[in-house]
Amino acid sequence: MNSEINRATGLLVIEVVNSNANGDPDRESDPRQRPNGIGEISPVSFKRKLRDLLEDHDSAFYKSLPEVYVKDTDHYNILESRGRDRKSIQGEMSNDIKNFDQTKFLTSTFVQKYWDARVFGNTFLEEGANKGFIKTGVVQFGVGASISPVNIIRHTNTNKAGVQEGKNAGMAPLAFRIVEHGVYCMPFFVNPNFAGKTGCTDKDIDLLKLLIPKAYDLNRSAIRTDVRIRHAWYIEHLNALGSCPDFMLFEALTPKRFGDATVASTTWADYEDKTALPKELIGKVSSVTDLMLK
Repeated sequence: MNSEINRATGLLVIEVVNSNANGDPDRESDPRQRPNGIGEISPVSFKRKLRDLLEDHDSAFYKSLPEVYVKDTDHYNILESRGRDRKSIQGEMSNDIKNFDQTKFLTSTFVQKYWDARVFGNTFLEEGANKGFIKTGVVQFGVGASISPVNIIRHTNTNKAGVQEGKNAGMAPLAFRIVEHGVYCMPFFVNPNFAGKTGCTDKDIDLLKLLIPKAYDLNRSAIRTDVRIRHAWYIEHLNALGSCPDFMLFEALTPKRFGDATVASTTWADYEDKTALPKELIGKVSSVTDLMLK
């Protein structure tokens, strides 16, 4: 099964403009930021956008997908759904795949039902008789880090109705928290080595490539109005083990900051865009695709 999937290296170049791409619950939903000022977008946050897109089978997006996905909705459900009852899932697994061998596991209803479990893996199957099946997934996203430090702007939200009775009527002090401008790079990796343990196929990966470009455009919110994926690089290797070090590909496609990189940027024009791999790396990979241009 893993021969159906090619090893791939990915890089998302994400521009955040007056938005909070990923709030930090430990800091009152401030945009995530390291002590040195570098902004962050967590892998969990980005994968949540993909899951939310796919979970709504009645949405215009889902109905626009190729017929092979639209016709088979039972195969493209989300395991890590919001509000998911973990005990009910464990019960479902125990009735369906408990004590199954690997071959039976890969054709079980559980595996066939949940797209995100096949692609990202899950932690539901790490206990008891199921231990050793799905632990990690074929696809892993890394932390998105900004190239330069980011400025965080905080304002008070106002409302006609009082937010807190008798105090700060009509106000939510410092509730509006946004990054003024930042360019983040988020790596991701497609590793066919694990496909045989999760049931992931090339069709699942093709769906991932359709979801990524719409992750922010179709998931806007009041605090996340303008998050742009400038590039979604998808680089396939020449073989299943990898034909070029990942770091070389990242370094070649990461935008370069003009001027002082220790100062927050204010516009995309503050960066030198990278639109192609250099010639010395082209021969080391099978293909280079910007998913935003497909």
